[in-house]
Amino acid sequence: MRITNNMLTNNFLSDMQNNLQNMQKIQQQMTSGKVISKASDNPFIAARSMQLNSQLDANTQYSSNIKDASNYLSTTDTTLGQVGNALTRINELLVSTGNAGFSDQERQSVKDEINQVISGLSQTLNTNFDGKYLFGGTRGTTKPLTTTDVNGNTKLDYNVSDDTTQSAKELNMIGKSLSTEISQGVTMDYSVSATDVLKYKSGDSTANSPTDLRDLFQSIVNHLDGNKADGTDTDKNATNLLTTDDLQGIQDAAKNVLKLRSEVGAKENRMKDALDNNTTQTQNLTTILSKTEDIDITQKTMEYATAQTVYLASLQTSARVIQPTLLDYL
Repeated sequence: MRITNNMLTNNFLSDMQNNLQNMQKIQQQMTSGKVISKASDNPFIAARSMQLNSQLDANTQYSSNIKDASNYLSTTDTTLGQVGNALTRINELLVSTGNAGFSDQERQSVKDEINQVISGLSQTLNTNFDGKYLFGGTRGTTKPLTTTDVNGNTKLDYNVSDDTTQSAKELNMIGKSLSTEISQGVTMDYSVSATDVLKYKSGDSTANSPTDLRDLFQSIVNHLDGNKADGTDTDKNATNLLTTDDLQGIQDAAKNVLKLRSEVGAKENRMKDALDNNTTQTQNLTTILSKTEDIDITQKTMEYATAQTVYLASLQTSARVIQPTLLDYL
């Protein structure tokens, strides 16, 4: 086969184009720091990179969820401590009423202070954190509790609609706990509801047989007035009930708050472990992603130097092989 100058030129241009493309690819990798710039460069690496980036994005969201829940739990723990302090103060006041020399005026003073404590307790349980009421359950944008004045006594109650059907729905929402996803497929409750705090004992609640703080407070203030627990009539045994049934009720309610605080503390510890695991997973995924899509800069520098040498050598070779003659210009 006869080899012509035209064939040499075409082959040279083709090889030169390949060398230039090779240099361009390596140069692009060095400037971007990535093995590929588009999916068609290497579909497997592209798919793997997308999967890893998706997992990293999810982990970032999980980390945010964990931190938000941890802050929520920390604030809840502090607030429950304040609730416990309020119940401890009521406990001290009830113990003091057992003094045989206690006068009606002193009992009235105790009642006035307990009414103030109940009002303060309502404010505490209506604590707002990050735009949500801590103890409002899934109805977090509305105060869960309210207080009203009934015959000179402060009455604690749920802040719900007067409509029976709507009220039931709102109470159900207040009683539900908030939950968040802390890792793939793992969801955790992290809130305490007002119902959890008020309902210190199982069973139906009335002023005469309270299992709920609302009825217990009603019983206490009515007994301080010398009346029956429901306030319907006078009760000669009212003073004794203050230091027996009512005092026991307050102590049971305080134990319930301590139980809730221990649960909150356990959840905080779990959140810390979840955050540590999340941080470790993120570091591992970042390392794998780097190995998948990042270049070895030392290796690429050597490859670029080699490609550049090949390119220059091809120029020099072609300059010697394809010698121009006078005929090229005729």
